[in-house]
Amino acid sequence: MLPAAAPAAPARQVVGTGTPASCTSEAVVRAVAGGGLVTFDCGPDPVTIVMRRTARVVNTNPLLVLDGGGRVTLSGGGRRRILYQNTCDRAQVWTTPRCDDQATPRLVVRGMGFTAGDATGERVDGGGGGAIFVRGGRLSIVRSEFTGNRCDRTGPDVAGAAVRVLDQHRDRPVTVSGSTFTGGRCANGGAVASIGVSWRITGSTFRDNRATGRGANPARPGTPGGGNGGAVYLDGNRMSLTLRRTVIEENVANEGGGAVFFVSNDRTGTMTVSGSRLAGNPSRGFETAGLPGVFFLGARPPRIAGGSRLLP
Repeated sequence: MLPAAAPAAPARQVVGTGTPASCTSEAVVRAVAGGGLVTFDCGPDPVTIVMRRTARVVNTNPLLVLDGGGRVTLSGGGRRRILYQNTCDRAQVWTTPRCDDQATPRLVVRGMGFTAGDATGERVDGGGGGAIFVRGGRLSIVRSEFTGNRCDRTGPDVAGAAVRVLDQHRDRPVTVSGSTFTGGRCANGGAVASIGVSWRITGSTFRDNRATGRGANPARPGTPGGGNGGAVYLDGNRMSLTLRRTVIEENVANEGGGAVFFVSNDRTGTMTVSGSRLAGNPSRGFETAGLPGVFFLGARPPRIAGGSRLLP
């Protein structure tokens, strides 16, 4: 029997030729469309690349790794979303009849900065995701920084100033490690948001994010809606949220869940907090008794372990 062939190594692309001027929006857009492992050669100093167009993942590429080495920030310039992946968008090539549950593309952002992304006015699949919008495939965020991202300021469903996720292959979790989310503003989910998606967040920090809507979901009569999940907004059915060694502080929700809003509509969802600190996250409308900054509806009360502290 012949040995199985080793999997092909991902294509490698380099944005830039050693100077900041060579690291352009156009080069990033081309590299994202090409897929594979994308690194940057922009010189020895940190660089910010202002995106003139949203970079879009092509669904025929099984893997995209954006690796900024801790020195590259992509900016939406306060005018546009930065990065977009959607397996159900035919414009990005529709590859399977089950676009909501396909294994690829796998998107990994590592050592990247994302700032001033703005998804205000985006309507595909409900909008949101000022820095990154993902539907389908898999998403991992590693040692990355999200600052000052935006989406619509009001609305009962729009969510995720920095990141919004819909669908992941076989309901596997979005993984976030060693990352920070600050200064996000959106109707719901001032940092991250999803529908029917699980998250595993480790060693990360969420600070000064705000859910700016008013009237909750569904919107109360006479209000524009929103205001839930100052930092984290999760809605859906069977899903989980795991926070490990994570700090969530000084976030605000105009309605429910200054730190975390978690609603499992069929009450099958679970939440675990381990070795984490949630403090100073006012919920100006409502929260779950005994869980400062958290509004939770799920299978059972959240598991609070490993010296975690939830403080007003």
